[in-house]
Amino acid sequence: MAQLSDDCFAFGGPMMSVDEAVGIIAARVTRVEDVETVGLAAADGRVLARDIAAPLPLPPFTNSAVDGYAVAGRDLPQGEAQAYAVSGRVQAGGSAPAPVKPGEAMRIFTGAPMPEGADTVFMQEDVRLEDGKVVLPAGLKPGANVRPAGEDIPSGRAALTAGQRLRPQDVALAAAFGLTQLGVVRRIRVAVFSTGNELVSPGETRAAAQLFDSNRFMLMAMLARLGCEVGDLGILRDERTSLASALKKVAGDHDLILTTGGVSTGEEDHVKAAVESAGKLVLWRMAIKPGRPVAMGIIGGTPFIGLPGNPVASFVTFVHVVRPTILALSGAKLQPLVPMPVRAAFTYKKKIARREYVRVTLRNGADGGLEAVKFPREGAGLLSSLVDTDGLVELDERVTLVEPGQTVGFLSYASLL
Repeated sequence: MAQLSDDCFAFGGPMMSVDEAVGIIAARVTRVEDVETVGLAAADGRVLARDIAAPLPLPPFTNSAVDGYAVAGRDLPQGEAQAYAVSGRVQAGGSAPAPVKPGEAMRIFTGAPMPEGADTVFMQEDVRLEDGKVVLPAGLKPGANVRPAGEDIPSGRAALTAGQRLRPQDVALAAAFGLTQLGVVRRIRVAVFSTGNELVSPGETRAAAQLFDSNRFMLMAMLARLGCEVGDLGILRDERTSLASALKKVAGDHDLILTTGGVSTGEEDHVKAAVESAGKLVLWRMAIKPGRPVAMGIIGGTPFIGLPGNPVASFVTFVHVVRPTILALSGAKLQPLVPMPVRAAFTYKKKIARREYVRVTLRNGADGGLEAVKFPREGAGLLSSLVDTDGLVELDERVTLVEPGQTVGFLSYASLL
């Protein structure tokens, strides 16, 4: 199981900044060492376990970049167009019937290997055929329209590095090398609970004062997008002993325990006391809105994270606490989230020294530039504010006021996972 050092936090004190929190996670979480082998079709989204150097050059042979006619660079027309005998043809996947001699050109197609003696290709739309010969114009430089062997990646060069989350283009590169399987870090095992007497699962009978549990399903979907193996452990009721017992029970079989709800400071928020009973808890108050109440601790050596119960706060803190934890556990490189600059079409005031995330929709302004339109309501419990928007505007700790026309940083929901 992965472990989290238990000396990495301190109780109380000022609220922790988002950057401090991410730094602590990256430095203190011990990565999972287990590796498994998967086929290329199953590799997308997985974390590569070992570096891969190019076992062959790409392309593996010199070939034509266009459909046209291959000639020798030393035999190019000078000053005016010149007619050449067509000595044969070579198609992709085939081979030239003979070397190209002076005064000859060979018909060639995109991807076909260059004939011996040829190093330049005229595009077919730049030539004309006359009396069985091809007339080539003057002015083309030697080596034009040819892809040399190793032009893309030379043999032996580092191509894919351990710790990267594989994307479709990375899988394509592995396939181009002829690989059929890749060694990847096994999936991170996450136990997910919701907490609270006010919750029931969808499909169950809901009392008048109860809500259908939505956070658990949102978090499980987000974990799945990060490639995790998710254990749905249902809803824990607000009773400290049973909470502590359930948390202890799952610690040994999972790399991370994730809960939502019950981490505030109210009398009926029992997660803090339950985690203190089952292991060690450090109450982590982040300088972030929405989502200040976040708990983090260790139960039997397994990291524990408790997110707020309001869905927007749970979503935002997942991105900034759970996502980097998952990446650190899998040994993945933590790529910083880079906001896209857009123009604000709203006014907003905030406190200094706190990072805030504003839900927005993008639109094209009158001048064609992208504008961010703020969702009209503020509440952290509004699921519609996540459904009906495109992403978040990130306002860093130094910002106190946003006015229309000001450049702000936008994070699309797709970029967050």
